Amino acid sequence: MASNDSLVTARVIGDVLDPFNTTVDLTVLFTGDPIVSGMELRSPAVSDRPTVEIGGDDYRVAYTLVMVDPDAPNPSNPTLREYLHWMVTDIPASTDNTYGEYTYNPSFETRRELMCYEPPAPATGIHRMVLVLFRQLGRETVFAPSRRHNFNTRGFARSYNLGAPVAAMYFNCQRQSGSGGPRFTGAYTSRRRAA
Repeated sequence: MASNDSLVTARVIGDVLDPFNTTVDLTVLFTGDPIVSGMELRSPAVSDRPTVEIGGDDYRVAYTLVMVDPDAPNPSNPTLREYLHWMVTDIPASTDNTYGEYTYNPSFETRRELMCYEPPAPATGIHRMVLVLFRQLGRETVFAPSRRHNFNTRGFARSYNLGAPVAAMYFNCQRQSGSGGPRFTGAYTSRRRAA
């Protein structure tokens, strides 16, 4: 469980996942920069879909990636727990999310994820964004849910016989202006005018 210590400390194990052993490497990159589990990011830094690199050495093995917010709409009253921000299925081992299953949308003439990436935009508080990787039993065996809010990662895994996660990580996200208290941003000045 040593590799999951940050997940335990942040209560991701408990709120979202049951204890598990990491068996596959998972690297998440926003704008080309890798992030570490527990990292603090502002919403503009995560506005674009990340690249998620999956370890392994057998292209025949497929994975499902989900990204959820267990703190939606706000950490003190998470009535939408877990909010599903993203889902990609059928990702082959040793590749990244761009090799996963996409569906064709003829009205936009583009390809998109089964649940397209919806950038985190917390209105209040600091939200944990959890990325979880599951090994699939086979290709085309996992389907998107009908809604994003009140998604349940454990229930989803049971529904598709995915078993325990093979990897997970999280980052903390808050709005650009933040809600973590005052910050010093320059020289202190007085607003009082000399009389």
